[in-house]
Amino acid sequence: MIKKIKDFLGLDIKEEKYALVDDPFFGKVAKEKAPDKWVRSTCGYCGVGCGLYIGVKNGDPVYVKGDPDHPVNRGTLCPKGLSEHEMVRAPTRLPGAMVKRNGAFEQVGWDEAFKTVSDTFKEVQSKYGKKSVAVISTGQLLTEEFYTLGKFVQLGLETNNYDGNTTLCMASAVMGYKQSFGSDGPPGCYDDFSRAEVIMLIGANIADNHPILKLHIARNSQIRGKKPTIVVVDPRHSKTANMADIYLPIKPRTDLALINGLCYIIHEQGWMDEKFINERTAGYREFIKEIRKYPPQEVAHITGIEVKTLYEVARLYAGAEAAMSAWTMGVNQSAQGTDTVSAIVNLALMTGNLGKPGGSPMSITGQCNAMGTRESGFTSSIPGYRNFASETDRREYAQIVGVPEELVPTARGYAYPQIIEGIEKGEIKALWVVATNPLVSFPDQPRLRKALKKLEMLVVQDSFLSDTAELADVLFGAATWSEKRGTYTNSERRCNLAKKSVPNYKDSKSDFEIVVEFSKYFEGKYELLFNGWTKPEDAFEEWKKVSKGRLCDYSGMSYEKIEKLGGIQWPCNDEHPEGTPRLYYEGMKTSNEEGKPRFLFSEWEPLPENVCTAFPLILNTGRTVEQFHTRTKTGTIKILEDLAPEAWVELSPADAKKLQVQSGDRIALSSARGRVENVVVRVTEVVREGSVFVPFHFNTQLVNTLTQSLFDPKSFEPNYKQTAIQLHSEKVPEGIRLEEREIAGALGYEKSGSEREMAAVIQKDGES
Repeated sequence: MIKKIKDFLGLDIKEEKYALVDDPFFGKVAKEKAPDKWVRSTCGYCGVGCGLYIGVKNGDPVYVKGDPDHPVNRGTLCPKGLSEHEMVRAPTRLPGAMVKRNGAFEQVGWDEAFKTVSDTFKEVQSKYGKKSVAVISTGQLLTEEFYTLGKFVQLGLETNNYDGNTTLCMASAVMGYKQSFGSDGPPGCYDDFSRAEVIMLIGANIADNHPILKLHIARNSQIRGKKPTIVVVDPRHSKTANMADIYLPIKPRTDLALINGLCYIIHEQGWMDEKFINERTAGYREFIKEIRKYPPQEVAHITGIEVKTLYEVARLYAGAEAAMSAWTMGVNQSAQGTDTVSAIVNLALMTGNLGKPGGSPMSITGQCNAMGTRESGFTSSIPGYRNFASETDRREYAQIVGVPEELVPTARGYAYPQIIEGIEKGEIKALWVVATNPLVSFPDQPRLRKALKKLEMLVVQDSFLSDTAELADVLFGAATWSEKRGTYTNSERRCNLAKKSVPNYKDSKSDFEIVVEFSKYFEGKYELLFNGWTKPEDAFEEWKKVSKGRLCDYSGMSYEKIEKLGGIQWPCNDEHPEGTPRLYYEGMKTSNEEGKPRFLFSEWEPLPENVCTAFPLILNTGRTVEQFHTRTKTGTIKILEDLAPEAWVELSPADAKKLQVQSGDRIALSSARGRVENVVVRVTEVVREGSVFVPFHFNTQLVNTLTQSLFDPKSFEPNYKQTAIQLHSEKVPEGIRLEEREIAGALGYEKSGSEREMAAVIQKDGES
């Protein structure tokens, strides 16, 4: 009888399903998927660079566990990392090479796919010139693959119209570092979070987007014996703001004015580190002349932060033994992102917070190997942070790799948004997209989609059937994380080893194999560029030679050494055989003419697309912990999809009242470019009145339909974070309407009481 009842209830089945067994590595694991082996590797999602072990059973990845010995994460992982194995055999994986015929994809042999694409590329270039073929890549490949791809595009296809989706997230940090230090390269490291007395997080929601970094902050109390003061700067009260001792809810895109104001106060009060400034920086005198334009009263007016709070933050930051500033997309994704990065560096230089434990300005990277492509990828610079415009740099690179000097481009080609504009103008006829999904991630989607229709050929190289892949003429089905071997470099310049743990999915090839094999279809290019290359180590060995003596020096690394040390931070060479935690320590020169970091003043500018009577709210977009980028990976994982299956819009209680909606209702959002329907409402005080937030991951509620074609003029990074929009509910379909004085108040002019200023805003609104 008991057995019949258990059979009826399925208890024996459940016991078997949830049974645990002992594992020699990790104790108890599920019996159903107990691994045959564990392979030590690195996470392939964000730029934190966590170490992990992949559990393999019958040739498939079945488990992921954090690496307890890895210095980045010490055994912990975020929800994405813990479930990463579930995307490797997803039904949306591409099985190999595919060609579209009569509107449907057919799997073909690689030879046919390579011949189809190479013939078209050659024909296009013959008719329209070499630069009529363009390439857009990613931050997700291995460094060996970035180096191989960039070398082939620039020297094989001979087109410099090549960029990566890292322009959408990290380009402003790159250009800011170049302005201030003469070179890209984050100066700090994660250990600074554990040693700083004051930590200022600017536009950085690390609790959602880089949660493992919170553990480094938590260690601060253990190392220093007391808790650090955390300052969070963000117009949205994010999860990270809950960590703050001081929260600065600035008005949208006023961070540059805020930093300028803090520098003014530090100079005014004499709180700067004069010895550091005099001995280790350049340009201070000229900078101080300009910074006088930002007195506290004016900055309070611009940012909405009270004068007394500005003084308190300046005092804390300048008075700390060590203070660090860290930022992510809230700073970078702005039309003034580059100059804001340099302003953050100015603040560090004024207070002597550079090159010492706990003292640094530091960008936090969004993708697992955005750093690798910045160093080796051949997009905005010649590999090894060399300058296209420098004859010396071009000659040096050509001699190292054994190619004719005249083959190395003398200038950077089109950046990502310029490539799209080039397609619009008819200059670019064929596009090769590698491991990115612009049909969700790029701003102003109506414009992008119209442009892509003008192409004679679209080739997509990806592991998954993404939105962009569905439009392609030819697909190169690529291997993904856990199916290939090579290195990723994380936000703190730590080069980590990623190992191949399982066979490739069906007939897919690694990105390294695809590029090397494809090069053989262009006469003489394989022999010139990749002669004898058979494995990723061949690319890594050449990259070590190319980087030797440069700031991003990998010459002292090997795969074995990287694994042994839990990653190595460049520069790594004879002088620093185990790597370098921090850049620009005392005695280390920068790459600019002065050999010192340079102060650089920049003016804050108001939003180009302000709110108006037709579009009276500001849209802020961002990420959520459960999803990654455009969900080509995380969208295939049930637990993550269950946690965040669709986009939502965060509304303040005041705006919800105007629309007559409550949490769970659905509304539409519109801008001058388009409209997004059926977005679920979350009424919350996380956002202020007049501002809304929507995560950008979802193709079902494509928020980048609304965002604008506005880019930083130096970095070409999009201004994703501030878009003027309207909201439409069932009860208030026409949307929110504001009076003229309310419009002026929404822009921050209510505090000054200046009728002249208000009139100017209203006039500008009327003109728009």
